[in-house]
Amino acid sequence: MKKLSLLMAGLLLISNVSSAQNNHMALIEGGEYIPLYGVGEQPETSVEDFYMDIHPVTYAEFQEFVNKQPKWQKSNVSKLFADSRYLSNWDNDLTAPAALLDKPITMVSWFAAKAYCECQGKRLPTVDEWEYAAMASGTKKDARRDSLYNVSILRSYEEPRTYLKTVGNSKANYWGLKDMHGMVWEWTQDFNSIILTGESRNNGNTDAGMFCAAGAIGANDMMNYAAFMRFAMRSSLKANFSLTTLGFRCAQDSGK
Repeated sequence: MKKLSLLMAGLLLISNVSSAQNNHMALIEGGEYIPLYGVGEQPETSVEDFYMDIHPVTYAEFQEFVNKQPKWQKSNVSKLFADSRYLSNWDNDLTAPAALLDKPITMVSWFAAKAYCECQGKRLPTVDEWEYAAMASGTKKDARRDSLYNVSILRSYEEPRTYLKTVGNSKANYWGLKDMHGMVWEWTQDFNSIILTGESRNNGNTDAGMFCAAGAIGANDMMNYAAFMRFAMRSSLKANFSLTTLGFRCAQDSGK
């Protein structure tokens, strides 16, 4: 019975690995890292091995999804699950603009992104998974102390988002992921797990919280302003929001 259980576990792992490879995913080896906002006396967070899509979901991929799932078409979606901007740039319920098919999908709510991932047998990455994967440069697992790397990310965030770039053209990071920075913001499973308010910034001193950088008070890594920008952006979202600069990619458990 024990041998049978081990065999089944092995087959499941092989199946997950094969599925991930077939779905253009990269394996992210887990480890310990200190997130921007630690919790309690143990600021380090453990991240297990997981898979993540190499690039964000595209308009073409989401178009295929809504063609198979009518309830997520823009004229059918519930107002509880998407605001009025949801897919508002589409030609009709079934057709995304042809010029955007190879671009990262935007104008989708958290509910729609979650449904898409689940339809693929995947899920949205957690904040910790996304941040852990995103701290890698092309050569380092953790490049947060690399000033040139941080400057390049901040510059990419400062670029005007007047048009969407084609996915997959950026250089891959250490894990093989592309377009993690400078493309679009991305939904995460627990995007609102950290809430930035005047009260939480400085023990109720709301005057201090009025300043742009005040939310960095309590952050573990005061040098990682790029991460702070992402946390601040996430804290401003609601799950039914559909923004022109917000897309997503999927993740999957490693099967270990």
